[in-house]
Amino acid sequence: MAYNDLRDFINLLERKGLLHRVKVEVDPILEIAEITDRMCKSPNGGKALFFEKVKGSNIPVVTNLFGSFERMCLALAVENLDHIGKRIEKLLNHTPPRSFKEKIKTLFELIEVSKYLPKSVKRAPCQEVINHEPDLYKFPILKTWPLDGGRFITLPMVFTRDPDTGKQNCGMYRMQVYDQKTTGMHWHIHKDGATHYRKYRELGKRMPVSVAIGSDPAVIYSSTAPLPYGVDEMVFAGFLRRSPVELVKCITNDIEVPANSEIVLEGYVDPDELRDEGPFGDHTGFYSPIDKFPVFHITCITHRKEPLYPATVVGKPPMEDCYMGKATERIFLPLLRLQFPEIVDMNLPMEGIFHNAAIISIKKQYPGHGKKIIHGLWGMGQMMFSKLIIVVDEDVDVHDLSTTAWKVLNNVDWKRDVIISEGPLDELDHSSSFPRFGGKMGVDATRKSRQEGMFRDWPEEITQAKEIKELVTRRWHDYGF
Repeated sequence: MAYNDLRDFINLLERKGLLHRVKVEVDPILEIAEITDRMCKSPNGGKALFFEKVKGSNIPVVTNLFGSFERMCLALAVENLDHIGKRIEKLLNHTPPRSFKEKIKTLFELIEVSKYLPKSVKRAPCQEVINHEPDLYKFPILKTWPLDGGRFITLPMVFTRDPDTGKQNCGMYRMQVYDQKTTGMHWHIHKDGATHYRKYRELGKRMPVSVAIGSDPAVIYSSTAPLPYGVDEMVFAGFLRRSPVELVKCITNDIEVPANSEIVLEGYVDPDELRDEGPFGDHTGFYSPIDKFPVFHITCITHRKEPLYPATVVGKPPMEDCYMGKATERIFLPLLRLQFPEIVDMNLPMEGIFHNAAIISIKKQYPGHGKKIIHGLWGMGQMMFSKLIIVVDEDVDVHDLSTTAWKVLNNVDWKRDVIISEGPLDELDHSSSFPRFGGKMGVDATRKSRQEGMFRDWPEEITQAKEIKELVTRRWHDYGF
């Protein structure tokens, strides 16, 4: 069943012993981040954290809500993250055999016309308190790392509307607090929010923006999901939670936001105004540098009578965002298989920060098949950011990194099997000579045939005789173990 709101999810975590309350006063400047970082790096992601007393504010802070596989599954109300992918596959099987783009469109049309379409409401918990004299300083916004340019809102759901189609988009983009009424708006050039921004700039109009902080887990996750352009994240959230998301119209603009939000910031972005943003200790484990980004002007803040302030802390992996990324890996695998049915499995290792490395297993069918997959993935949505793609045979468990490394390092001829290319890179990549563009590598680690330049017989992999393995299994206790 769907959670009513963030509190509903927090209550469940507490009942299951997966939440720890910190009852002593803590400082939102660095201290909460250090506590959270240590918890994130505890075995299995530690526990969610509820800070009851935060210096300078009467509003509690919650962090690390999604920072384990168990909590991520609970957040999306599934026993296993692959179950959501199977639901998507079931829907895909009901769509007619069209082109890839048409089938994706049909998939989301099926979701949209179903019972998951968002519902508009007139009254909402997020508007219990309405303040036309906004003051961000009353909220316990965190500074997470020593060289950060200031405090940052790190778990915002940023709602914008396409001026051409009227469709809303929701993305998660960090927001540096400049003063009581203004923040940065760090949307990357490739993101849908930035696309809307460019359209408003061409029109010469202010861009209405609303930011929701805190909602039920499916809504929060959906704001991070790499959906096709024009697909409403709130429809996808309804699909995940198996219940429509209730939306309420903002007080000072026409944007609709989740009615169960904790806090809502309403305002606008002036397309002609840019300001220095950063540095920020980012999920790559390095500081992203100062750069020019749009400025968000807040005209109104609404919130619950006693709101909670959820935040995430990013940094060297593993961190909370790693588990959200692994959810994306499992949920969107069926969409990759739609275009490439030969793909068996995928692993985006946490150490690779998701856009730095992808390990793909395939059912190889012809010479050059591995390289075809590499080039194909570089042309697929956010897979274009992958700096390293490794393709292995179907019998390799890509989630067993030790075995995968053994297979790759033994199977690869670096001259024959490596592709060096270049193309778009993630905004946060710091290794390339130019921002957002640089080199990539593909490694075809599949078994090679003579047609691929392998003129020797491929060796047999060592395995013990079946009857000997069975014998030793039966006699294991006889050996004194």
